[in-house]
Amino acid sequence: MSKHYTSVISSVFGKFAGAKFSPFMQYVINSSYISLMGLDMSEFKKPCDYPTLNALFTRALCVERKMPEDSSIVISPADSLVSDYGKIQDGKAHQIKGMSYSLKRLLGDKYIGSAEALEGGDYVNLYLSPKDYHRYHIPMDMTILSLTHIPGKLYPVNFPLLRNKLDLFIENERVVIECLDSRGSLHFLVLVGALNVGKMVVEFEPAIKTNSDATQTKHYTYENLECKRGDLLGWFEMGSTVLMFSQKDALLPEVAINQKIKFGEKMGQIKVEES
Repeated sequence: MSKHYTSVISSVFGKFAGAKFSPFMQYVINSSYISLMGLDMSEFKKPCDYPTLNALFTRALCVERKMPEDSSIVISPADSLVSDYGKIQDGKAHQIKGMSYSLKRLLGDKYIGSAEALEGGDYVNLYLSPKDYHRYHIPMDMTILSLTHIPGKLYPVNFPLLRNKLDLFIENERVVIECLDSRGSLHFLVLVGALNVGKMVVEFEPAIKTNSDATQTKHYTYENLECKRGDLLGWFEMGSTVLMFSQKDALLPEVAINQKIKFGEKMGQIKVEES
């Protein structure tokens, strides 16, 4: 099966972004991108310190972000914009207001029954623009149960397409992560690929190769894979979207649509059992 044109474009751009130019030319490329996109580099290295454009995309923080002291607080996993949030109803969530999609189809065949288990719960969509810090982190103390890589297309995930393209998240390549919080409540994190480099890296599973020649879904399960809030989960090699789904009464979201939120800031709270 031939690659979709969005994957071809992303592969070509990826080769450019990964190429090393002369120090002067690389400085020009990096500085131009920073200026064009309006990157805030106050927490990062200087433009000349990144040997490729992709190294700039996937830059690590040089200044440690402070986490909330209360362990029940759920943090934003990324610097992003809350493009939508709400309740999971009739097995559906919204990619943006007025544009719903099937959670069962998003999660795929490896999670039969999970959409029903999430019914009445909450979803939060976090959009990372090209100017944002591209790394994503663990939003709460959790145990990871499984991961599924679902190959797909790499349409842009910008607002015009979110408003007009039905089932955008379902058509795009994605990585689905199933996990439990410290109370045993079910959550899913879904990393959605997008146009251009189109690669998603997952720190704990090096076998994942996105925007590749893969055509088959790959499923991985884990035992006792515990992660702490704030741990590095991985990174996008360009802007994209992180989706979070939580079962009913597991999460009390504290976000607003179109809110800018940074990794480490409060996104909500794990619902604590009443004594």
